[in-house]
Amino acid sequence: MRETIIARGEVYLYPMLMIMTCMQACSKRWCCIAVCVCLWWFAVLTPAIADDTLSSNTGHSFVEQLQVLQTGNFSTKATAVEALEGIDDDRVLSVLKALLNGDLRYRKDDDRVVFIKDVEEGYQLTDVLSGVDLGVTGRRNVKKITVNNQLRGQLRSAIARLSLSHKNPKVRLTSVQELIKDMDADTTALFRGAMGKESDENVLDVIRTGLALVDINAEDRSTRLRAITELGETLNPIAKVRLEQLLAQDNDGAHLEADAELRRAAQKSLNRFKERQELYELLNTLFFGLSLGSVLLLAAIGLAITFGVMGVINMAHGELIMLGAYTTYVVQLMMPNHIDYSLFVAIPAAFLVAGLVGVAIERGVIRFLYGRTLETLLATFGISLILQQAVRSIFSPLNRSVETPAWMSGAWEFNASLSLTYNRLYIILFSLLVFAALLMILKKTSLGLQVRAVTQNRPMAKAMGVRTEWVDALTFGLGSGIAGVAGVALSQLTNVGPNLGQAYIIDSFMVVVFGGVGNLWGTLVGAMSLGVVNKFLEPWAGAVLAKILVLIVIILFIQKRPRGLFAQKGRSVEG
Repeated sequence: MRETIIARGEVYLYPMLMIMTCMQACSKRWCCIAVCVCLWWFAVLTPAIADDTLSSNTGHSFVEQLQVLQTGNFSTKATAVEALEGIDDDRVLSVLKALLNGDLRYRKDDDRVVFIKDVEEGYQLTDVLSGVDLGVTGRRNVKKITVNNQLRGQLRSAIARLSLSHKNPKVRLTSVQELIKDMDADTTALFRGAMGKESDENVLDVIRTGLALVDINAEDRSTRLRAITELGETLNPIAKVRLEQLLAQDNDGAHLEADAELRRAAQKSLNRFKERQELYELLNTLFFGLSLGSVLLLAAIGLAITFGVMGVINMAHGELIMLGAYTTYVVQLMMPNHIDYSLFVAIPAAFLVAGLVGVAIERGVIRFLYGRTLETLLATFGISLILQQAVRSIFSPLNRSVETPAWMSGAWEFNASLSLTYNRLYIILFSLLVFAALLMILKKTSLGLQVRAVTQNRPMAKAMGVRTEWVDALTFGLGSGIAGVAGVALSQLTNVGPNLGQAYIIDSFMVVVFGGVGNLWGTLVGAMSLGVVNKFLEPWAGAVLAKILVLIVIILFIQKRPRGLFAQKGRSVEG
């Protein structure tokens, strides 16, 4: 405390000495400069220093209570914990959690309180006051701030109270989800106090569930009836378990048999819970189906263009997807400190890399094999093997992990049964944007006009002066570039490896054939349909059997409609 007072006195001493010195110099200019410097000193530096030393609204200092925690007296530590709980400081919650978990220590050489993290060489230290990384030190260089069982109980209660009043609703939600697992008198009092203050609906739902779990054992019949009804309106799994226990006539609910109304209410609430849970599970499955469909759309849309314009069965299309994924990996290696922006660089880079490789394939191999379908298939299959081996030689056969940017991490939680992961949500939106951009290119640009002309009647387009060889190369490059972009999206869902593209090449061909060769709208509908059907079949048929069933359905459909859902008119039909 003495050092704190001296430090605060020095803050005011230095500017006062500066003013006195300048007054003795009798220079108006220097006096003005001194006054400005002093105003800056009082406005900026003093609050910064006072942040660690001045008392809060409880009259206790954060730094002072940290020093008290280092003492060996448990009753004094308990007083310090109580004082810390009353201090309005974001660091308090972290300190109490670290103290409870045994991660709060102090260095022996200077008594600085630090957070520790286990590493191979010892402990990674972080300063509690400033949050500055203090490097790694030996395990013997720091001493643990010990707690006993009574202090642990006090810490848990303090952490619960602070978490329930935290500014971040995610912290409050995590807190109530932990507390609801063991409802006691203290937790019930906390929940009742938080009911009138809480504004987040997800947190309120958990609080109401916890209070209903307590009230369901009340002596008052109307209170029990209201609690049973409340449990039917929540989606917390604990509520379902409790209702099933009541209806199973266990020790807690044996007296329900004598009260038919309570029993009917419990059965009605359980049915209501199951209905709502099934609805949200259906929506969750639909979301995952659309997510799979968006990936199939990105993978197949480039194939639909090349297959529709040139009639080329490109077996190396999967490897172009793989190149896009590896491009994302390389981009992140080049900008490790800017992962959040890496995808904005990786998307055009992957498009260029895969597109240029596609143009090289078309100019170097495929243009000599037009009209010879079997030879083209075999040649592109050989190219796919070459690309796979090239990647193995450069990056090794091991899978590579691509980091997900912070803005794509986490999930959008609607309730306990429905949450939409951000990475899949962004991929759905991204696939639709790519589809819209490609549609605009084909409908509104001269390249699109020439592509459509070549698609519908190649000889006539050539007679009109269209350079069909140039259109073929650019179209193949465009389709390959979109495959590379698909690889960027896939890198956010799975690991990147040499066999990445092989998992999607067959599905891509199924989407193209099912939707209609060369038709973009058919590819969109086909991809989304196959994705949703796959996800709905997987729970009861399994992933492998679901794909087999989808393949059988497509074969039967093609027997009925050989041109797919949306038949393409022109040269591709006549051929």
